[in-house]
Amino acid sequence: MITIDDLKGKQNFFLLAGPCAIEGEEMALQIAEKIMEVTNKLSIPYVFKGSYRKANRSRLDSFTGIGDEKALKILRKVHETFGIPTVTDIHETHEAAMAAEYVDILQIPAFLCRQTDLLVAAAQTGKVVNIKKGQFLSPGAMQFAAQKVVDAGNRNVMLTERGTTFGYTDLVVDYRSIPIMQKFGFPVIMDATHSLQQPNQTSGVTGGLPKLIETIAKAAIAVGADGLFIETHPEPSQALSDGANMLPLDSLETLLKKLIRIREAIR
Repeated sequence: MITIDDLKGKQNFFLLAGPCAIEGEEMALQIAEKIMEVTNKLSIPYVFKGSYRKANRSRLDSFTGIGDEKALKILRKVHETFGIPTVTDIHETHEAAMAAEYVDILQIPAFLCRQTDLLVAAAQTGKVVNIKKGQFLSPGAMQFAAQKVVDAGNRNVMLTERGTTFGYTDLVVDYRSIPIMQKFGFPVIMDATHSLQQPNQTSGVTGGLPKLIETIAKAAIAVGADGLFIETHPEPSQALSDGANMLPLDSLETLLKKLIRIREAIR
């Protein structure tokens, strides 16, 4: 079973990356293989990310998934095929034990980071728990979310910065949050894609600013983030979920090379 010690403390930052949602087996394996080739070459610890179901959608007709069991089995196949850990979101308490049978890390979505029962259920699986900071919370308040997991008997906690609500349709990133949350003793990850979302659009489809992914990622590494979270897809415009703020897959290697140079400069 993977622990946070398997990821943090390496020479490089670690990476959680993959499609927003599991769209099918072939695409998931294709993305995982491509990213693994890059991260192996660059000596970056890698976790494949894919949501087995999307619960927070703007409209009822938005894509939510291909079926829970089908998507979770694909996540397991990624792990078995490439020997890499996997992470997925959970939304309700009953999902924790179910998802834990298939993945290595359980992720708590930002809007749900204060849900005590959900945090406790995730903790009790013994899996690593990655808690995304709510868009409505200060970084200091995240110590209490993390403490709920610890008090439930699990110290394998990671915290993810993903921007703070600014007005109705934008987010901003306060990079002070990275060192503030690191003081709690847990690895801190920068979500370089969701932090560029432009939610609550009148079309009912979330927008984004993917041209700034490199900017967000560079700044995060410069201030010492332990890891990065990047959603990526071979053709973001064709993605079934969150295509507006995903990084094109063929741009990932160039970006990671730049980030490694920044990491080396600050060490």
